[in-house]
Amino acid sequence: MPILNKDMTLCISLSARPSNNGTRFHNHLYEQLGLNWIYKAFAPTDLAQAIAGVRGLGIRGCAVSMPYKEDVIALVDVMDPSAKAIDSVNTIVNDGGTLTAYNTDYTAIEQLLQRNAVPSTHSVLLRGAGGMAKATAAALRDAGFRDVTVIARNEEAGRALAGLYGFAWRADVDPSSAADMIINVTPIGMAGGMAGGAEAEALSFPQAVIDAAKVVFDVVALPAETPLIIAGRAAGKTVITGAEVATIQALEQFVLYTGIRPSDEQVRAAEDFMRAQ
Repeated sequence: MPILNKDMTLCISLSARPSNNGTRFHNHLYEQLGLNWIYKAFAPTDLAQAIAGVRGLGIRGCAVSMPYKEDVIALVDVMDPSAKAIDSVNTIVNDGGTLTAYNTDYTAIEQLLQRNAVPSTHSVLLRGAGGMAKATAAALRDAGFRDVTVIARNEEAGRALAGLYGFAWRADVDPSSAADMIINVTPIGMAGGMAGGAEAEALSFPQAVIDAAKVVFDVVALPAETPLIIAGRAAGKTVITGAEVATIQALEQFVLYTGIRPSDEQVRAAEDFMRAQ
C-alpha cells in the first residue's frame, strides 16, 4: 500500500459493527493493481454528518451496511435502478459532489442462487425484514421463487416486505416449520452481534428446521462459519455463506468505485487475504 499522501483516493464503509472484510478486500486489490487508493471502515455516530462528510471531503465511495441501508436514501442525490427498485442502498458513489446510490447485494444473492443451482421450486423461509432482506427477497422473486415466507417479529415491516413481493409472512419460526431453503438475513450469529455475545452464538433457525432443509444460506459474513453454517454443514446440507455474499458485493462495489474489473485470480487473492484475518 502506498504511503499516505495528499493525492490518495479514499473509500469508506459505514456500519454499526464494522468488520475488516471490506477493508482487507479492497486494500488488497488496490495494492495488486498499483492504485493510490485506501479503504477504511467506520461506525458513524451521526449518519447524516457521515454522508455530508463523503460529499464535502470528496470521498469516492461509501459502502453501507446494517442498519443504514434504508436510512441513507434521504441523504443521496440519485438512486440507481438497482437501489430504487428495492428501496435499499449498500453502495454510494461520489461524482464531484453528486452522490449516487446502488445496491450490489441483489447481484450477490442472484449470482449465488445461480452458482448453487437452487431450484426456483424450492420453498423458502427468509428470516429478516431490513434492507438486506429486501435485496434477498427481490432476488428470490426475480429468480422465480414463489413459495417464500418472510419471518419477522416486527409485523409491520414483515408484512410490508412480504406484500411487496407477493410472499407470506409469519412472526416467528418454530421447530415444526419446514422449507427446502432457509435464509438468515438478521444479525443472529454475527460476531459481536447486535444484541451481544448470546446472539452471536445463537442459531437463527431451530435445529429441526435445519435438518428438514436442503439449502442453508446465511448472509452474515463475520464469522465466515456462523453457527447456522456450521450446523448446516454438519447436517450435510448445501450451504451458502455470507462470506461469499461479501466477496461478490464488494467486487461489484470495487468496479463502481474504480471503473476497473480485476481478474479472477486477483479477486481470489483478495478473497483469500480477506478470510485469513
